[in-house]
Amino acid sequence: MTRLAIGLLALSGAALCAAPEDFSTSSGTLQLTPIQHASLMIKAGGKVLYIDPAQGSYDGLPQADYVLITDIHGDHMVPALVAKLKKEGTVILAPKAVAASVPGSTVISNGETQTVGPFKVEAIPMYNLKPGSFHEKGRGNGYVLTYGGKRFYFSGDTEGIPEMRALKNIDAAFVCMNLPYTMTPEAAADAVKAYHPAAVYPYHYSKEENAQAFVKAMAGSGIPVKTLAWYPK
Repeated sequence: MTRLAIGLLALSGAALCAAPEDFSTSSGTLQLTPIQHASLMIKAGGKVLYIDPAQGSYDGLPQADYVLITDIHGDHMVPALVAKLKKEGTVILAPKAVAASVPGSTVISNGETQTVGPFKVEAIPMYNLKPGSFHEKGRGNGYVLTYGGKRFYFSGDTEGIPEMRALKNIDAAFVCMNLPYTMTPEAAADAVKAYHPAAVYPYHYSKEENAQAFVKAMAGSGIPVKTLAWYPK
């Protein structure tokens, strides 16, 4: 199955959301709900923010105040689903390559920062280290989202690039791992240890054994690893 076909499964309503994870911040609780793979919903400050709405079921979920999209691949970008979640005033932040396919997007590029409502959004590079691979440097964004003094990192599709390893003061990191598109669980663990977030959540791992291998590779690091239900049973 192609990555585009995988992304289009989002429109079938085949999966249900997992239990949410709550984070305490100086501005109140931020609630993060895994949807599927790299897709998730955040509720905080009375607002709803989706990251990469592309997989899983969105039936019964609220309309978006804000949407962040990382890349053009079908497991991150499904324009028809974004259109379904939009309402009047929805702000969509995305890299230029995504904005060309998602009407109404505001372009945010690597290294830029924008504030949307109560959220500060920093666009972080995401790419493969080998030139000419699946994700070229500058095309897509990872994101650091700040709310109530807490910093949340969402890697998007990337390897353990220098920009990831140089991150500072990350409270919760959501880090991808799956070959051949991104990196091995062991490579992901090595990169995470370099910037030492307060906690790390594996996501975008496709196979349960990838998450298990990541937990094993993080042993002894002093960084709590928290696993959420990203895939339907």
